[in-house]
Amino acid sequence: MSGWLRMLLLTALALLASAATAHEMSMAEMELRQISPREFLWQWTASGNRPASEVLKPVWPEGCRVEENVVRCGDAGLRGTLAIEGIGKGYSAAMVKVYWLDGQMQVYTIAAGQPRVRLSGPANDTRPGAWAYLYLGIEHILLGVDHLLFVLGLLLIVQNRWMLLKTVTAFTVAHSITLAVATLGVAKVAAAPLNAAIALSILFLGPEIVRRWRGETSFTIHHPWVVAFAFGLLHGFGFASGLAQLGLPRNEIPLALLLFNVGVEIGQLVFVIGILLLERSFRLLEFHWPKLVERLPGYLVGTLGAFWTIQRVAILLRGIK
Repeated sequence: MSGWLRMLLLTALALLASAATAHEMSMAEMELRQISPREFLWQWTASGNRPASEVLKPVWPEGCRVEENVVRCGDAGLRGTLAIEGIGKGYSAAMVKVYWLDGQMQVYTIAAGQPRVRLSGPANDTRPGAWAYLYLGIEHILLGVDHLLFVLGLLLIVQNRWMLLKTVTAFTVAHSITLAVATLGVAKVAAAPLNAAIALSILFLGPEIVRRWRGETSFTIHHPWVVAFAFGLLHGFGFASGLAQLGLPRNEIPLALLLFNVGVEIGQLVFVIGILLLERSFRLLEFHWPKLVERLPGYLVGTLGAFWTIQRVAILLRGIK
């Protein structure tokens, strides 16, 4: 094996391994609780591994000032544009919950695609903010290296375009089912065993890819859509890992769920079409790749599937002790 080919393989492995945890959606949560007509207590109530206060900085509406954990506003009250600096870097999005003295609660979502919202008082509807979940769904799948690697494994196994359509559709239907089930609170799977199972699903595809290279056959090669559906149920719980914990008002859950799922499907479709176009471009340009380069994607699926399985099973076992 030549030096540059070894370097290419090691670099690709390092880049993908560094993104191994990127599928966890990073969303912070802020609470604003009215204590007088012009005063609000505020705090970060949920964040990731790094405290939100170290990464995110609220930019309050004009006329509002902050003293410790109290926001004091002028005659207009808590009205105007609220932005949060740092969105899109350490955190994908921030959810802002506003509790008013009259008992009303409003929820706003700030994301990189919607970096600011307009606060208009307790009588106004904030539902348009839910559209940020479309962006979050796209981001979640495109940053979800393990989910994309599973889809890549399916693409390497399935050669027939009609069978590929059936397989991708089965995966989509399956993860849509469990995404809805988890978000609506019907069922829940602990994160550690779920992540280990998702890694195992990627590892499972490694030997199947090798069988395809050798011209051999198996149940997976004959019926890839069945395997895609079965493992898609697991991946759906993975997609729901962040969305199910956001504490959305019940009347907003259906819209947020729908938009998030549509975003996931858009991101998945972009990935699949991109891979197919890349493959077609190489074929039309008649590139003659070394065999190792041709098989590099398959090696990545198997190697990273094994690495993640060992890593996540170790995490699971540590948690049991």
